[in-house]
Amino acid sequence: MNFKPILIVCGEPNSIFSELLVKSFRKYKSKRPIVLVGSIDLINSQLQKLGLKLKLNLIFLKSNYLNNLKKDKVNIVNIDYNFKKPFEKSSSKSKKYISKCFQEAFKIINHNKLNGLINGPISKQKFLKGKYPGITEYICSNYNIKKNYAMLIYNKHLSVCPITTHLPISKVSKKIDTKSIVNKSILIADFFKKKLKKNPRLAITGLNPHCENFYYKSEEKKVIEPAIRILKKKKILAIGPFPADTIFLKKNSKKFDVIIGMYHDQVLTPLKALQGFNAINVTLGLPFLRVSPDHGPNQKMIGKNTSNPQSLIEAIKFLNKFK
Repeated sequence: MNFKPILIVCGEPNSIFSELLVKSFRKYKSKRPIVLVGSIDLINSQLQKLGLKLKLNLIFLKSNYLNNLKKDKVNIVNIDYNFKKPFEKSSSKSKKYISKCFQEAFKIINHNKLNGLINGPISKQKFLKGKYPGITEYICSNYNIKKNYAMLIYNKHLSVCPITTHLPISKVSKKIDTKSIVNKSILIADFFKKKLKKNPRLAITGLNPHCENFYYKSEEKKVIEPAIRILKKKKILAIGPFPADTIFLKKNSKKFDVIIGMYHDQVLTPLKALQGFNAINVTLGLPFLRVSPDHGPNQKMIGKNTSNPQSLIEAIKFLNKFK
């Protein structure tokens, strides 16, 4: 059975990605060929500095088409990067490099009709410079998707989705609306039905403590409850709003596949406390599945050989489920 390759954008040069890559390849053998998009010289230099080894197969594109892939090696499409040290601080130079890696990856995906992209950890503040809230929005913008997308933090036992992503808490109440909750819930339901062959049970949280009315017509009454009524009419198994402080209790969360919250930390904090590194970030709404490990570049851990590769392994395992 032929499987399409999994494309991995190397991400932040000053990160633990090279260490994670080696550990992942040692622990888990992918059914699908792995193709990196990044600097082969940089990766080899970092591996030498870390005392690690990995067989890389340099491939050359023919009119943006992949060829001569090896399953027993990590294939790489080279992106030139001028560096002096294996690990350098993030800069305008590294920002341009990451952008080049992404743009090359998008070309490869489009020409080869690939269905899976993973990106290594990236310093969002330094790469995006406030232009986008996160990498999810950056990638979506390259496909002219402005609103109809969802950031699903997936775990086979329990997944979560924040309606707003990387946004200051002071702006959340103004950014949540009925249409956004409905659209993201539909994307999640479609993903579970089409890809995972399951009709998901969705729990939707409130915004305010205990979902209480602190003033006339709170967000629960104005925004969240109308969204749930619309979803029920569309035969989507959505229930709520639930108080966020109790929905993650085991007796409650076990009844659901996905908990949809109104802001980032409302759902990601309890999920990480429960699942650790056994979760991945999946972008829904793109013409392919974009996945990333659910952690950042962790510059302070570079060279310590203590980085946990589990989230990257889970990302590769996840894409191996699909042809």
